[in-house]
Amino acid sequence: MRTARAISLLLLLQARRSMTGAELAAELEVSERTVQRDVLALAEAGVPVYADRGRAGGYRLLDGYRTRLTGLDRAEAEVLLLAGLPGPLGDMGLADPALAARLKVAGELGEAPSTGARRFHLDAPGWFRDAPVPPLLAEVSRAVWGGRLLRVRYRRRPDADPVERLLRPSGLVLKAGAWYLVARPDGGGDSAEHGEHRVYRVDRLVTAEASDRRFAPDEGDEGFDLAAFWEAKAAGFARSLLRETVIVRLTPRGVERLPHLLEPVAVQEALAGAGPPDGHGRVTVRLPVESLEVGYEELLRLGPEAEVLEPPALRRRLAEAAARTAALYGAPAADAP
Repeated sequence: MRTARAISLLLLLQARRSMTGAELAAELEVSERTVQRDVLALAEAGVPVYADRGRAGGYRLLDGYRTRLTGLDRAEAEVLLLAGLPGPLGDMGLADPALAARLKVAGELGEAPSTGARRFHLDAPGWFRDAPVPPLLAEVSRAVWGGRLLRVRYRRRPDADPVERLLRPSGLVLKAGAWYLVARPDGGGDSAEHGEHRVYRVDRLVTAEASDRRFAPDEGDEGFDLAAFWEAKAAGFARSLLRETVIVRLTPRGVERLPHLLEPVAVQEALAGAGPPDGHGRVTVRLPVESLEVGYEELLRLGPEAEVLEPPALRRRLAEAAARTAALYGAPAADAP
């Protein structure tokens, strides 16, 4: 740990030219006394680091000294600094190696790490929701990054009894604030389950223990594309939920708003089969929905930009809602001044 901290200290000085002992201590989360010992260790190792005295003093490297620990050119380093994921990396227990990596990249740029990273930030969770960090995420992450077997007890549904599995983790996915583990069962189990990549919600793990034993990738595993797998899995899952079909006539404004209100797979399917516009520019589509109840809630949000043609029961229900709304707004407000 001391060696890693000393390298971080060296790279901080290389990126920022001069820092006080207090600044270094705060950045590395150690005492100023520890900073002094690490500076001495660097000097004994031949690194030209020295202290400036006085009010504007601090630690600095000899002018012109640079260490190359990354082998990256400037363009490569700038791209890596765009990984603005301090929150998720901390959640996975990777804050320290992430800081060290950013410092090494910043060393190639000759600037403080925040200079490049502040130009981009990924805010993964959706609006208006608080997504708590799963308590077992750090342990799962340790297995993923270390290529270690992971023994878990997992609930397939929130109210289900947990089942035990020994997994070969392939990767982690953060989707709208929720964490998912992509993994393959390791041996045992039924033949239909063995060897298939599966998705596990990390917040449904009851227990998780990373083994000290690493696993060798199976044939074909080395070329596994996590992003491609997730895209296909997510699209298939979203489509499997759409069990009902509603015929809707949309105004041009309704067509424009549709992608902002419904699942992308439903919108794509509806618009792909849309008929030609009528004399008012309206188009008729067959819109897949999860259920008629869900369809009612979704189409209410389109208001007068959508007219349900079928099924009749849903059309009547929306007509009743429209009539109640018209009656509500047709009379003056009871508490109006």
